Amino acid sequence: MNLTTEDLEMLKARGVTEEQLQAQVNRFKTGFPYLKIYDSARPGEGITILSDQQQLKAMARWQAYLTDGGTVCKFVPASGAASRMFKALFAFVDGEARQAAPGSDVETLLAGIHNVAFFGQLDETCRKLYGQPVDQLLKEGRQKDVIRAIIAPDGMNYGGLPKGLLTFHHSADGTRTPVEEQLIEGAQTARQADGTVNMHLTVSGSHRKAFEKKLSHAIPAIEKRMGVKINVSMSEQMPSTDTVAVNEDNTLFREDGKPVFRPGGHGALIQNLDKIDQAVVFIKNIDNVVPDSLRGDTIRYKQVIAGYLMELHDRIAAYTAMIDARSYNPEQLQEVVKFMREAFSFDAPEFDSLKGEDLATYLRGILNRPLRVCGMVRNEGEPGGGPYIAYNSDGSRSLQILESSQIDLSNEENRQMMAKATHFNPVDLVCYVRDINGKKFHLPDYVDPETGFISSKSLHGRALKALELPGLWNGAMSHWNTVFVEVPITTFNPVKTVNDLLRPQHQG
Repeated sequence: MNLTTEDLEMLKARGVTEEQLQAQVNRFKTGFPYLKIYDSARPGEGITILSDQQQLKAMARWQAYLTDGGTVCKFVPASGAASRMFKALFAFVDGEARQAAPGSDVETLLAGIHNVAFFGQLDETCRKLYGQPVDQLLKEGRQKDVIRAIIAPDGMNYGGLPKGLLTFHHSADGTRTPVEEQLIEGAQTARQADGTVNMHLTVSGSHRKAFEKKLSHAIPAIEKRMGVKINVSMSEQMPSTDTVAVNEDNTLFREDGKPVFRPGGHGALIQNLDKIDQAVVFIKNIDNVVPDSLRGDTIRYKQVIAGYLMELHDRIAAYTAMIDARSYNPEQLQEVVKFMREAFSFDAPEFDSLKGEDLATYLRGILNRPLRVCGMVRNEGEPGGGPYIAYNSDGSRSLQILESSQIDLSNEENRQMMAKATHFNPVDLVCYVRDINGKKFHLPDYVDPETGFISSKSLHGRALKALELPGLWNGAMSHWNTVFVEVPITTFNPVKTVNDLLRPQHQG
């Protein structure tokens, strides 16, 4: 790998060593191994279903944690641009057809255009751009002009804004963006004893000022309405987590003579998460929000999984104290083994091969890890990525969230396991990120670097290969103690395309 003086200076400025760069290039050559799976996680086998009584008990434990002065932060990845939401709209504007094809996404949107919460803004934009309201333009067959007003930079610029700042919902006080809905949800589930609500947004540098402007208006209004004090912090993906791009032959991809680096995917955010100061952290995607009238299940189950997290943490603390005090007998150590197997679906050869103090030391090590409870919904679609019990490099096996690209689909046994899968990727996570002594874990230590993947991209018409870091709740949390708890489908309402805003869940 021939690096120029300018290349070395660029690496230094990014916080990337020459060895790290070489390791990335080597990874393109070797690829990532498939993960060996033991089984798909499902009810009774890795998916926990809590009874009504268990749910009430968990909710009470969560309220007790908050009342006792427990700290909590809501961590919301919000750096994604909304461009993919409007893919069909861009294709229509750039295409030759003057009218949307019957049954197409664009026709569906235009038919329901009065039902989207941003209609008022769109109507105002059309009057400004064309001197006519939306309905008149559509009457005249000017569909492209209406669609263009939504996505174009001189219109609403929805194709260039972050998803978190788009108008999603109607509300009693006007309309709301996802970031506002997230703040309100935080006030309803993560209010600390002193009345504060902590929220952290990961944003892109180009959108930071727009978020700051929106929050400067939204926060005072929500604080007044909800009777809380909201603290919002923001961070950007660190340049040191960007990954180098290569050509098809695995040589450095260069533009204007310089190596090209790309964001390493949302797995890079483990570095941002590591900076959070609070003991408990909720993680939820920016677009998974609902209006006030439909938020009941979301509020309930957020408290359920948070309280269940605390109940598990209570047991971990008790077992750890027992081991540290050396006040255990063989039966008590087996109780800890049983806890690891039943609560976390974690198993290891050491459970059978070690005895006495050696087993206690091993158990102490695996108890003292970051802890997460993931809310999982039933998979209503095709089997694929989702919750599995997978083998780790040390021979143990544990609950993991895998993408289908990480599974060897040429293996018939693997395909049969995938066919039995019942649940989808997590819709909500709640994490405990301090150890038993209250010291923060260093989260990058718990990443499995073997769980990234390579994707094909292009830049200015030139093909390249990109390196994606282990996903935030995939390999980046591989060595955490993990629990999957079933939550209802009503808590999962992502907006992947603009037409999702026409679904009942977003009409309120």
